[in-house]
Amino acid sequence: MMSCGFSKYVSFVYTDVMPQSRDIEFLYEIGSLNNVDRSWRQHLAMKCATVPEHTMRVIWLALLIARQETGADEDLIIKMAMVHDIAETRVSDLSYIQKVYVTPDENRAVSDLFAGTVFGDFENILKKYDARDSLEAKIVKDADNLDVEIELKELEERGSKLSQKWAATRRIVRDKKLYTDSARTIWDELQTSDPADWHLTSNKWYKMPDTGR
Repeated sequence: MMSCGFSKYVSFVYTDVMPQSRDIEFLYEIGSLNNVDRSWRQHLAMKCATVPEHTMRVIWLALLIARQETGADEDLIIKMAMVHDIAETRVSDLSYIQKVYVTPDENRAVSDLFAGTVFGDFENILKKYDARDSLEAKIVKDADNLDVEIELKELEERGSKLSQKWAATRRIVRDKKLYTDSARTIWDELQTSDPADWHLTSNKWYKMPDTGR
């Protein structure tokens, strides 16, 4: 009886202060992605990018690929990239081991996530991405895969040996999983890239010849 009375009280208080829409609630929810560990941290035993950090680079990678392909809708690509992992606020990020045993209900998670917000149209955008039958969806998926390749290079810089152990698997991704020629070209370029180049060649000793005198 006490628990029933308490639930009525909580329900009354919560609905009394609950806003008309879930827009603000939605913003807090996507912010919680900062606290979601990427699943492969279990196997890496090293800190890796958060979901929002991964998403940011996927957006730019997708735009890079789009500008090397013909006829891609950049606006749609940005939106797809923004939401490609958004279900992880509710289902978390499952690793390549966990996915052998667990199948998350991402459709339900996304439907509940966008319900009552002004962003309901993004549910359909995510469905288009998951269908992989458009150039834009293929480009975003290519970007998703390429960001893994970039992060492996960054982790290698910090001492991780996993990129060497994953070499054969990543080659399969390059040859069998990437949709666009542009993405395959970027993958090839990444193999000889140096994560430190951008700051080693842009520091004050090169840009400001008189510094330190």
